[in-house]
Amino acid sequence: MKPISMLLTGFLTLTLGTASLAATELAGVKVEDTATVGGTKLQLNGAGIRYKGPFKVYVGELHTTKKVGSLDELVAAPGPKRLTMTFVREIEAGPFGKLLTRGVEDNVPKTELSKLVPGLIRMGDIFSVNKVLVPGETVLLDWIPGTGMVITAKGKVQGEPFKEPEFYKAIMSIWFGPVPADFKLKDAMLGIK
Repeated sequence: MKPISMLLTGFLTLTLGTASLAATELAGVKVEDTATVGGTKLQLNGAGIRYKGPFKVYVGELHTTKKVGSLDELVAAPGPKRLTMTFVREIEAGPFGKLLTRGVEDNVPKTELSKLVPGLIRMGDIFSVNKVLVPGETVLLDWIPGTGMVITAKGKVQGEPFKEPEFYKAIMSIWFGPVPADFKLKDAMLGIK
């Protein structure tokens, strides 16, 4: 028979371990510790709130197969990856798409931008078609090896995957590049305190 202290320690470990797996909440959005992309279970790398001035715009989450702390580590990490945006205020999707394009322009060398133009136009079209993103709606940016970046908005896959790894890196630079849209969100999604 095991001593009571060993049983108690085991119980506390099990209880605390289970508690840490529970979902957390940010700005009323449930943030899950795991996500499954392409049949692979991913862990939450980090999550935070995107602010525009004093307003909360969306909750951003990054799920990966292993902990990453930079854009290069994210791109190099094996397996699928997911960036989730869950909106907490209504925004027009067209202008939001243009902001994403500006984010790429701010973070990618000018010499590489011309190669990205066709993908940026397609991405802008995806957001234009969706008109408005309302609180509770999500946009998922999934990188699936062998498939490319799949965009899901309002629960529906949007067009064909973006197959080029360079385009995926350029899009991720919006959040994790040298001039991110929101430095606090960058740190939060990279798990940097």
